[in-house]
This record gives sequence, C-alpha cells and structure tokens, in this order.
Amino acid sequence: MHRFANPAQFNRLADRILPWAKLVLAASLVYGIYLAFLGSPPDQYQGESVRIMYVHVPAAWMAMFCYLVVAGASFTEFVWRHPLAILAGKAAAPIGATFTALALITGALWGKPTWGTYWQWDGRMTSVLVLFFLYLGYMAIWRSMDEEDKAGRAASILALVGVINLPIIKFSVEWWNTLHQPASVFRLDGPTISADMLWPLFMMAIAFKAYFVLVFLYRMKLEINRRKLSVLRMSRVTG
Repeated sequence: MHRFANPAQFNRLADRILPWAKLVLAASLVYGIYLAFLGSPPDQYQGESVRIMYVHVPAAWMAMFCYLVVAGASFTEFVWRHPLAILAGKAAAPIGATFTALALITGALWGKPTWGTYWQWDGRMTSVLVLFFLYLGYMAIWRSMDEEDKAGRAASILALVGVINLPIIKFSVEWWNTLHQPASVFRLDGPTISADMLWPLFMMAIAFKAYFVLVFLYRMKLEINRRKLSVLRMSRVTG
C-alpha cells in the first residue's frame, strides 16, 4: 500500500477509477430502482411497505462497511504510519454517518407499518444508534483540535475501540430477543429470501458501494489538495 502513499500517484489512480465508479453507480442505481419498484412483488405480509427494504438494508450494510474502512485506516496509520491513512478515515467517516442515518430513518419508517412502532430499544436498533454516535464522535474529535495529526490519532483510537460494536450489530438478533428477523441473505445454508427480492437488493447494494467509492475518492482528493494548500501557506509564513 505504500505505493499509494505518494499523493500524486493516488490522485492518478483515483482519476482512473472515478469514471468507472460513475458508470457503475448510474447503471446499478437505475436498474436497482426499476427492480425495487416495478420488478419485484409486494411481500405476502408487509405489502408494499417491504420496498423500504431496498434502501434500508443496503444502507445498513454500508454503515458497517464504512466503519470498517475508518477502523482499517486507523489501524494502518498506527502500525505502518501510512501518510494517507488518517485522511482515508477522515474521508470515509461522513459517508458512513450518512448511511447510518439513512438506515435509522428508513428503519423507523419501515417499522411503523410492520411492527406498529417507529422505535424500539432492542439490540439491533440500539447498537446501530451507537454506531451513529461513534461516527459523530470521530468527526467531532477531528474538529476539536487545531493540530491535525493529533486530532487524527485521537479519532483513530475511538474508531478502533468502536470496532467492538460491529459484531454486536451483526449478532444482536441471535443474542437477544429483537423485532428484527434473523439473517436471510448472508447465511451458511444460502439466502432464504426470494430471488425476485434478492436481485434488486443486490443491485441497490452495488449502487451504494459505487456511491461510496465515488464520494470517498473525491473527498480524498479534496483532503490531499487541502493539505498541500496548508503546507504552501505555512511555507510562505515561515519563509
């Protein structure tokens, strides 16, 4: 990974990936929305409200994936001192917070017609809310210190400690009584969900992943350019 420690080389790689990310995002999002609203049937018990699943579930997946990116970047910075690792965590955190908020909001909207309540303090909902607060805490630490290296390392410690919340989110439906159903997609014995619902779910998941790649790379380029500008300003002041 140290090949990409050079900001110029990273920018060149990002410029090659960005057009493909845009293409994948556009194609998968259009096709996924078509399948979600026109190409899949209503649920036998939930009716049309099940279509919220095609946003809620991929958003929840991305909320955890983005946190893994933040934690992985934090670990990389601590162990290998990769110069762009801290910036990667900083770039990924707001995207993850957005996906987490989307998962919480759509979950509440889905829960009202399905369970009769917008919110229940069960293991899954509470642990996802904790994940949202971890994102907010991570970003708040970045903003609370003037010296970016210290802010990044302090935020990285929080990100690494917060990793313990991810298995709680994943296995909460098995450890405690919860309104959420057990896993129906990623199972050792294969998915239990209908293929008519599985395909739009995966297409929306691909679209959300492409969106992450697109915004993440743009945010990384922005952070790199911002640091270059900061260095130039400091050199002028000291010079």
